[in-house]
Amino acid sequence: MSDSSSNFPIFEYNQRYIWLISLTAALGGFLFGYDWVVIGGAKPFYEPYFNITSTADQGWGTSSALVGCMIGAILCIILSDKLGRKRLLIFSGFLFSLSALGTALSETFWWFNTYRIVGGVAMGIALNLSPLYIAEISPPEKRGMFVTINQLLVMIGVLLAQICNWQISLVDTNLPENASFEVIAASWSGQMGWRWMFGAEIIPALLFFLLMFLVPESARWLVKNNQEQNARKVLEKIGGKNYGDVSIAEIKTTLQEGDFGKVHFRDLLHKPLPKLIGIGIFLAFLQQWSGVNVVIYYAADIFQAAGYNLKQMMLNIVVIGGVMVLSVFITLFTVDKFGRKKLLLVGTGAMAILYSLIGYFFLVDQGGIVIVLLVLTNVMFYSFTLAPLLWVVLSEIFPTRIRGAAISIGALAHWVGNFTLTYFFPAIKENLGWANNFWLYGGICAFGFVVVYLILPETKGKSLEQLEKDFL
Repeated sequence: MSDSSSNFPIFEYNQRYIWLISLTAALGGFLFGYDWVVIGGAKPFYEPYFNITSTADQGWGTSSALVGCMIGAILCIILSDKLGRKRLLIFSGFLFSLSALGTALSETFWWFNTYRIVGGVAMGIALNLSPLYIAEISPPEKRGMFVTINQLLVMIGVLLAQICNWQISLVDTNLPENASFEVIAASWSGQMGWRWMFGAEIIPALLFFLLMFLVPESARWLVKNNQEQNARKVLEKIGGKNYGDVSIAEIKTTLQEGDFGKVHFRDLLHKPLPKLIGIGIFLAFLQQWSGVNVVIYYAADIFQAAGYNLKQMMLNIVVIGGVMVLSVFITLFTVDKFGRKKLLLVGTGAMAILYSLIGYFFLVDQGGIVIVLLVLTNVMFYSFTLAPLLWVVLSEIFPTRIRGAAISIGALAHWVGNFTLTYFFPAIKENLGWANNFWLYGGICAFGFVVVYLILPETKGKSLEQLEKDFL
């Protein structure tokens, strides 16, 4: 039986099984979200502890994990098509656990950044391979939704980190609202509180590490690596015998004789891969240079500039996390209905306008609630468009034989963009000022709108193999 609106047969899927393995893989996204954001709430406390006063050290403390993220992405380029998705995700769970413990126990700024880099390697692997793994095990007609589940877990991780930071900061009842650098350094929050913010991650990290042993390897990777029987077992458990037969036959049509059991990195240079990789790299840089990560990492500085004290800043940061979580539900219900391209156009267009307004209100020195509302609205549009859809598109546009390496190149570009944005932001803000800084991000989003409109293909509603045939 066929669906007239799509290019694939209808099967009776084991929804419970798909949800279980998708949620397990998405725990990698959850840990990424926690690790990604915990630094922002801990920043007002660990900086006094380590006596960090220069903009260079401030930028390094905030962005050091991103060096590890780039290393993780490079490992995925080299190893994900050789070792598979599962083994590297298990490894990332171990690194998340090591980083949480090591960062919490650090006594010097050097060791603090060393363990942040270790966690960054785990982040680079998880953010790369969790959505890729989910895309490869999901039914075509629901692939956008299931891949977006990873982003939902990312945002829940973000929110949990912000709640932990907020609640831990409230433990220190003796800390004055407008405490000086020296007072914070000597307080419980400056000595111990920030350690608990990082250390709390070890519980979900160990859970992810253990549960990943229980999920199957990607069926598409198994077929490519001459493990057809194992792939058939996975596919039949997902959608029954007919689904297994059809899927394996379709996967084989995209592979040539020399592709089985081998990785040919030279394929990355063959048409149309350079163009598709170029699209992936552009979207990765656009997602980062759109500026929302500045809002995440430097939320305390933004709200301080808008006139809020320390406790108010911590609460506002939690509200940002709540908006990010709720926004992803919009993506879950729209991505497979309206498609990827339309949502990206909505997001980049709206963010360009909102950044213009934020810059204006900083220019006229009208802070407070107006800035908060505009920032929250901007975060909302980012969270249901650019944030999840980069990974949906990257997981769809590359061929099976080299998908792991190709998506990892896009992920590497993502981390390069993240690092450059985060590391240089203190200096850029100091030279441009808040208003010009936000106008710069608005211009980037406007440029992104034009490029997405002109070059991005729509990918909704087709199997990965059908998309591969279309692009080739």
